[in-house]
Amino acid sequence: MASEGGEKPDVGSNQVGAAAVVKKLPKGVWVVPLLRVVAFLATLAATIVMGINRETKTIVVAVIGSTPISATLTAKFQHTPAFVFFVIANTIASFHNLLMLAVGYFGNKFDFKGLRLLLIPILDMNIVALVSAGAGAAVFMGELGRKGNSHARWNKICDKFESFCDHGAGAFIACFVGLFLLMIINVISILNLRNHLKYSPTNYSALP
Repeated sequence: MASEGGEKPDVGSNQVGAAAVVKKLPKGVWVVPLLRVVAFLATLAATIVMGINRETKTIVVAVIGSTPISATLTAKFQHTPAFVFFVIANTIASFHNLLMLAVGYFGNKFDFKGLRLLLIPILDMNIVALVSAGAGAAVFMGELGRKGNSHARWNKICDKFESFCDHGAGAFIACFVGLFLLMIINVISILNLRNHLKYSPTNYSALP
């Protein structure tokens, strides 16, 4: 029973206010799906370009007297574990973005107490870590192939396999574009989770 001279709290208006706040949250609802589509295309392009990257050349490996000895050599991504890791990481990232697009479209029907909003940032962070590791390893080997290492006596190969190195550089660029977009998506996902917790209809203390 309300105290004399006091005002009875209007629970109904609080609930309406909370619902109104929640409805205001999904501003730019197409921003994240659009970023995911572009990130998916970027990581998919990186996967395909590196996966089909192959160049075969016949080069002179020795000269005996006046007779050159030639050998046919092939450069492909399977020869370097770092490039294999790069392809695997970008493939997983591509499937991840497809899965998150499906979750974003159908997830509301199967969401359980906002669990979807918690899992998405966690998965996004794991994919960002995976892609950044794959990109870092691949770029290191690409730089080694382009410039070599005189201290370790590792010769550069990009002077002989120019096309292979150029296609690899294109895959790196596409990967870093996808990685940058994934980082933005991850930040947005965390902010969405924060807003969901802050403006939850049961959290009346967050209302003005």
